[in-house]
Amino acid sequence: MRSHTDLSLEDVAWLQLLQADWQILADLSFADLVLWLPDASGAGFWAGGQMRPTTGPTAYVDDVVGTFVPRGRRPLLDAAYAEGRLVREGDPEWRGEVPVRVETIPVRHGGRVIAVVSRNTNLLGVRTPSRLELAYLQTAADLTQMIAQGYFPAPGQRSDHADSPRVGDGFLRVDAAGTVTYASPNALSVYRRLGLSGDLTGLSLADLTRDLVPPRRRPDEETLSAVLGGRAHRDTEVGTDTVSLIIRSVPLRPDGRHIGALVLVRDVTDLRRRDRELVTKDATIREIHHRVKNNLQTVAALLRLQARRIDSEAAKLALEEAVRRVGSIAIVHETLSQAVEETVDFDEIAERLGTMVTDVSMVGRRVHVVRDGEFGSLPSEAATALAMVLTEVLQNAVEHGYGDPGQPDHGNDAGEDLAPAGQVVVTVRRTVGRLHLTVDDDGRGLPEGFDLDGSTNLGLSIVRTLVESELGGRLELGAVPRGRGTRVVLDVPLA
Repeated sequence: MRSHTDLSLEDVAWLQLLQADWQILADLSFADLVLWLPDASGAGFWAGGQMRPTTGPTAYVDDVVGTFVPRGRRPLLDAAYAEGRLVREGDPEWRGEVPVRVETIPVRHGGRVIAVVSRNTNLLGVRTPSRLELAYLQTAADLTQMIAQGYFPAPGQRSDHADSPRVGDGFLRVDAAGTVTYASPNALSVYRRLGLSGDLTGLSLADLTRDLVPPRRRPDEETLSAVLGGRAHRDTEVGTDTVSLIIRSVPLRPDGRHIGALVLVRDVTDLRRRDRELVTKDATIREIHHRVKNNLQTVAALLRLQARRIDSEAAKLALEEAVRRVGSIAIVHETLSQAVEETVDFDEIAERLGTMVTDVSMVGRRVHVVRDGEFGSLPSEAATALAMVLTEVLQNAVEHGYGDPGQPDHGNDAGEDLAPAGQVVVTVRRTVGRLHLTVDDDGRGLPEGFDLDGSTNLGLSIVRTLVESELGGRLELGAVPRGRGTRVVLDVPLA
């Protein structure tokens, strides 16, 4: 539409509403629908949309969206657009060995014809019509009249149900009073599951549903009367303790006067049962993450107690590092315990890791962790490994970049008994399929002759193993290009 037409935003919105509901028209018509858009220069029409029926054979083997038809090539399109009326071809159009009946329907909005819908019926699938097919075709004729007069689609919000019923799920036709004049076999079966023992024809659909559905399992009275009475273009869900239905109503007024409605029903009992199972499963998974987090915190507390009873400074330092590593994993599980899906907002985790590292390693020192960019959401498996990597990298930057916390530098401007302020900058960039992470500190830098491959540092060994084996990424370690300090670069795939 943007490329080839001069339709307004309001016109485009109207056509989007039409496409949201035109599966109904295709199924009722047993025909393919193609939306033809007028070229801005008036040279012809562009195919802007296509819908195949689920109730009959298609008339189009290939997709036609994006094709152009010049004026004069298909007179039915020209006539429907210029004259604003439904046009039907007398003789079928042959496509290969398939005879196709073509009809064109003007799409009216705001008193103007803004597009044309062609309805293409594969005549090889046509047979002697049953009562069901006659009801379908009559309803399709009413809807096409409404499209041509500008009464369909209905403006307003679309259905919130992703599992909204289709024509084949269950079809009912009600008159202006809300009385059922026809019910398809599938619709009758749906109501039989709800508790109906007889036929639907001749009954008030709203009154019948009130009798079969307890008050606590049905919507408010206004919604029930409007939808089941065929006066509102919307849907609702009703049911019993064992059966759940979605009921959708499409009011019919081909000449502007309300004559009844098309009502579609669908049994969604199995879908609702699966939804409940998924909710239970999600709650169970979150509870597991919560318990894992608690257990990890218990382990960290035990290690902390053990560290207090050890005289060796080296052993005490090793236990403190173990506490930090366990804590970084616990933070991930705590976040997962509060998430609906198995993904985590890693930005929150990064903030907490930065605080934890500076609190544990540099108490009383002014080293700040600053983040530039966003991690976004990450899968739980990647988040756990990346949390440990980030913890180790930040810890190394803080501990080895700014000297021994026990030896304060008295040369700061404030004259305080503290080392000079330090800053660790974490820069994050997400590209298509990859995460690029750079950690720069302004500390004293790497020791002379440092070699990553030859390093025996446990933290760096953990980082290399996690980055290369768990995350499938690359690790680089070197000096900051401009200024003093150390730079760590990680590049990992997100898939």
